Amino acid sequence: MSTVRIWDLPTRLFHWLLVACVVGLVITGNVGGNAMVWHFRFGYAVLTLLLFRLLWGFVGGHWSRWRQLFLAPSHVLSYLRGSGSAQPWAGHNPVGSWSVVLMLMWLLLQVSTGLVSDDEIANAGPLTALVSGATVSAATAWHKGLGKLVLLVLVLVHVAAIVWYRWRKQQALVPAMLHGDKTLAQAVTPSRDALPQRALALVLVLACAAAVRWLVGLGAT
Repeated sequence: MSTVRIWDLPTRLFHWLLVACVVGLVITGNVGGNAMVWHFRFGYAVLTLLLFRLLWGFVGGHWSRWRQLFLAPSHVLSYLRGSGSAQPWAGHNPVGSWSVVLMLMWLLLQVSTGLVSDDEIANAGPLTALVSGATVSAATAWHKGLGKLVLLVLVLVHVAAIVWYRWRKQQALVPAMLHGDKTLAQAVTPSRDALPQRALALVLVLACAAAVRWLVGLGAT
């Protein structure tokens, strides 16, 4: 057995911050009223995190990179049949890979529609002035309706999958996302997780936050 660093610190922080922000978005969106101030703040934070994760998928730790996601149908079928080797799937297995992609894409879609949504009461996205009224209406209906519903379903499926893996397959997925390491039957390429990588992640986060601030400010010009 070999203990290997799979999830670098920036990836782990991204994961848990995203969880906290999504929970915050759901709560503040349902409460409404003055809580919508925080709804927008959580939305900006999620967009910042998503932009960071997009970039980190190219320069981050080995198992956080996009090329380590096994999305090909052959990989999915092999995994479901139990005929694939566990070694190349030390990070996300094929089903988990698709879960990651769907979740991140849906969150990006939800945040994007939120930027141009308007509840016609007291809250409007910062970019509503840049698009047509028809676009605002369509985005608002999606953001508050089907988009929100599907996001909640994706979250519930994600949580259910974690419970299922723990109960049926005796695989605890959460600990590795806390401390970063997995104990595997064979040694695999570890993720680099030293000070240079963490410093790079910090620079990327700040750059993404600046980009989001600039984007939000477009609606005020």
